[in-house]
Amino acid sequence: MAYQHGITIIEQATGLTAPIEGDSALQIVFGTAPVNLAEDPYSVTNVPIIAYSYAEAVKQLGFSYDFKNYTLCQSIYASFQLSAVAPVIFVNVLDPKKHKKQNAASTVTVENMQATVQIGGILADTVSVKKDSETGTALKVDTDYVTEFDSNGYLVITLTATGAGKDAKTLSVTSTSIDPTAVTAADVVGGYNVSTGAETGMELVRQIYPKFGMTPGLLLAPGWSHDPDVGLVLTAKCVEINGVFKCECIIDIDSTSKGAVVYTDVKAKKEGAGVSGEHVYPLWPCFRAGSYILWASAVTAARIAYLDAANDNVPYLSPSNKTISITGTCLADGTEVILDRVQANSLNGVGVTTAVNENGWKLWGNNTAAYPSSTDPKDRWFCCRRFFSWWGNSFALTYIQHVDGPISVQLVENIVDSENIRGNSYVAQGKCAGAHIEFRADENTATDIISGEVKFHQMLAPFVPAEHITNTLEFDPDMLYASINGGSN
Repeated sequence: MAYQHGITIIEQATGLTAPIEGDSALQIVFGTAPVNLAEDPYSVTNVPIIAYSYAEAVKQLGFSYDFKNYTLCQSIYASFQLSAVAPVIFVNVLDPKKHKKQNAASTVTVENMQATVQIGGILADTVSVKKDSETGTALKVDTDYVTEFDSNGYLVITLTATGAGKDAKTLSVTSTSIDPTAVTAADVVGGYNVSTGAETGMELVRQIYPKFGMTPGLLLAPGWSHDPDVGLVLTAKCVEINGVFKCECIIDIDSTSKGAVVYTDVKAKKEGAGVSGEHVYPLWPCFRAGSYILWASAVTAARIAYLDAANDNVPYLSPSNKTISITGTCLADGTEVILDRVQANSLNGVGVTTAVNENGWKLWGNNTAAYPSSTDPKDRWFCCRRFFSWWGNSFALTYIQHVDGPISVQLVENIVDSENIRGNSYVAQGKCAGAHIEFRADENTATDIISGEVKFHQMLAPFVPAEHITNTLEFDPDMLYASINGGSN
């Protein structure tokens, strides 16, 4: 029997509300950025960078529409331009001291005291300029010329009116460029240096809460997570963050020529990549936004963050059937993919979310990667899984103040009363069906108490998504007969 998801009649969703900030779905994005365009190219490698606006992100990391090579720019674009949501934390793993290449000397023509070097990724501090030829007069930066980057990311050299190159017709320029193609999956995964204590790549998840006072909500690595080496580690990083916190990750199923190029291949590629955890929300294929191709994880994570922020920062709604700002779906190489609801539902049936055009493009899928192996509603439904992770994180943050205080009736009553008031409030707001906490004597033995351990038992009932609505239509001959006979039988 075909996997059922949806109803026959579709209405256009109401327009989105004004953008607001939220951190229940705080995005932690790993990848590469055009750091040569950043304010300080050498200080933003393997450092969590928080941005509350597009301008702030661009200032710190640079920006390029070359989304294939500079994968963090996909999330900058999706978060600040498509969804208008903040904040976002970025981890750039492109190291300009390591991932670089020497450019051959190039001769550029001077027009109106300016020359543009059409080579991507140039590090401004590595530029050497000579007048007219490689053997010509060497020019001094800030004295004979100044540099800046144009909107295409190319270096523009402007000669000064009083400098040694003021009458130059051409310039000979040598430089070093960053090389995003030298970055590997191992750089994104990162690690811990025993000798120096330095953490890189995904190991930096540990630093988010100590550094920013916020817990991760969504982990993603667009352009990288379809690689099993990256996806598996991303999944592992969702639990035991700082020893207590949990979050979810958004992972792309490979849609390159080596991956799933038709929807019937997705199940095998998902299983082959080991994408199976309850904290994982898998997506296929890529999304197109105008002329740009983005991995679905970048667009989806931004949309989830907006959804939470627009609903009091409580992750109780499913992102499925919510409008997304895309113009189509495609493979990683841009080949168009058109899925109807039957095909999309078959992907949902193997625990993969996609997008469908239902009078506007919408995300389509409620299941985590744990489905269909697990049908536990806590782990199967993505919105329920996120609610549990968020509630647990909130509990840990709220009641850490009581740790090391005396075990007393007042302590127990404080936590029980506070949590039940909180739970009742969310029930009244329609954000969950129930939330109740108890201190159970049978779960707190004398041995536990004298060992300094207090246990509470909390029941949560987040709403599950109304994934399939059925309306049975039946012909009523009596109503027809009554109509013909003037309303009487």
